Amino acid sequence: MTSIAHRMATLFRTKANKALDRAEDPREVLDYSYTQQQEMLQKVRRGVADVATSRKRVEVQINQLQQSGGKLEGQAQKALAAGREDLAREALSRRTAVASQVTDLQTQHASLQAEEEKLTLAAQRLQAKVDTFRTSKEAIKARYTAAEAQTRITEAVTGIGEELGDVGLAMQRAEDRTEQLQARAGALDELLASGVLEDATLPAGRDDIQAELERVTADQDVDKELARMKAQLPASATPPAVEGRSAEQGPPDQEATSCVGGQVCVRVCSVGDT
Repeated sequence: MTSIAHRMATLFRTKANKALDRAEDPREVLDYSYTQQQEMLQKVRRGVADVATSRKRVEVQINQLQQSGGKLEGQAQKALAAGREDLAREALSRRTAVASQVTDLQTQHASLQAEEEKLTLAAQRLQAKVDTFRTSKEAIKARYTAAEAQTRITEAVTGIGEELGDVGLAMQRAEDRTEQLQARAGALDELLASGVLEDATLPAGRDDIQAELERVTADQDVDKELARMKAQLPASATPPAVEGRSAEQGPPDQEATSCVGGQVCVRVCSVGDT
């Protein structure tokens, strides 16, 4: 069970990492890192300010104690001059305690000053690193943006992008569907021409023989109409028939004969004349 759980956890982390890689934008990560460094720099600067404030407070206390020690020393001298040795001794005892406090505060002041210098140097170094990171960040962001634009342009030109890939698949399906419909239309035309299929727009029972009969009837009607129109023409417009020759006979033969005056005359001979 432990092995299965470990494998499932590993698989989950792998899938999660892949999903994060797809969703992650390096530019956003760089900006976030820069923001974190700036916040860290601000914390260091606040630390420097706090240490400097503490050092300044210690300096004020040292100055106050030193003034108090000087005042006590003056009081001891006055008491001794007045014959009050006991008061002079008490004043000198208090001045000694004040001097001890001053010594302790001076030690703290030196420690705070060293800490302040250390934090100031760290802040300066961190500021330099933040400035360097900011310059590198902007350069990396510019390179990433250019690479992303170049990739999108290349995908658009080659058609391997996700959006254009879907468009290409849609065009391919449309072409396949068009070719399929054209092939079906051609097959139906061939079947209709061969008589395997019937034209649904024609009357029921109509076939090729019926169509041929209707064409013959139409031709006869045209011949009758033409004969009727010829009969209505005036007699002068009708070509004269040759005497002794029926309409069924062919055209008369023509024979050239010599006429008076050297002219050539044409004699019409019917078939069978010698």
